Amino acid sequence: MKIYTNIDDFQFIKNPVLTIGTFDGVHVGHQKIIKKMQEIASKTNGETVIFTFFPHPRMVVNPTNHGIKLIQSQKEKLEKLASLGVDHVIIFPFTKAFSEITASAFVSNLLVEKLKIHTIIVGYDHQFGKNREGNLSYLEDKGKEFGFKVIEIKAHEINDVNVSSSKIRQALTEGNIEIANHYLNSSFEIWGKVIHGNKLGRTIGFPTANIGVDDALKIVPRRGVYAVSIKIEDGISFKGMMNIGIRPTVNQEVKETIEINIFDFEEDIYDKSVRICLHKRIRDEQKFDGLDSLINQLKSDEKTVRAYFNL
Repeated sequence: MKIYTNIDDFQFIKNPVLTIGTFDGVHVGHQKIIKKMQEIASKTNGETVIFTFFPHPRMVVNPTNHGIKLIQSQKEKLEKLASLGVDHVIIFPFTKAFSEITASAFVSNLLVEKLKIHTIIVGYDHQFGKNREGNLSYLEDKGKEFGFKVIEIKAHEINDVNVSSSKIRQALTEGNIEIANHYLNSSFEIWGKVIHGNKLGRTIGFPTANIGVDDALKIVPRRGVYAVSIKIEDGISFKGMMNIGIRPTVNQEVKETIEINIFDFEEDIYDKSVRICLHKRIRDEQKFDGLDSLINQLKSDEKTVRAYFNL
């Protein structure tokens, strides 16, 4: 997959089949659109192109109160798109000036002159350009003028999968990780680096690795204990359990942390990159009367997680 951060670097390709969107989460709805693109590209001897944006448009239009929490970081999104077989991704710099561009200028200057599109695929409610003046019928008119095809993803095709990035965010916020994974058609992941913590876990028989999340805008699921698999940067995978929360039994601060306890593992992995796949939420975070109660609960959690993974 070729990635372009400058549209002027986009090389001429034959019969580009393009779609536009933020693609946050690359969920099953997005995957359906990509499959449609690939079907058309195959029939027209073309290649698939995704036109996306960075930063997220809401961060530019409403910088002080955008409320954005991303399902996938930029790196995660690009890796997912590559795994789905997308040929080209254009990451267009979304600026205040670009938000003011007219639909006419967007079509003629970018889609036609720069990208020379053969086909554009859009959702039934797609709008674009200044004041969202561009829509499906507008594209169809421009397609006739400039000689490109417009294919609409019908409402029933999108609604059939019954998914949106908003639904995934809601599921994660509520701790419904299995629903989120169903919508994503893969495990929700947290990418980060192992950082130093207070090292209390090793003194109670449950050594943990504290995780610094790679992207500050990444959404973190509801606090609690999760069954997870962990891939360390050298490619080896392990099973374990993860806690998201403020550790109320032992912590007087309110800073939220992410800690993983890797089963049957004793190596030093400080400063190493890890990918954590979340599979099942085990319980809420709790405050216990003391360390003994905490240890007993952690033993029970480990038993539950090991049974989940058939370990």
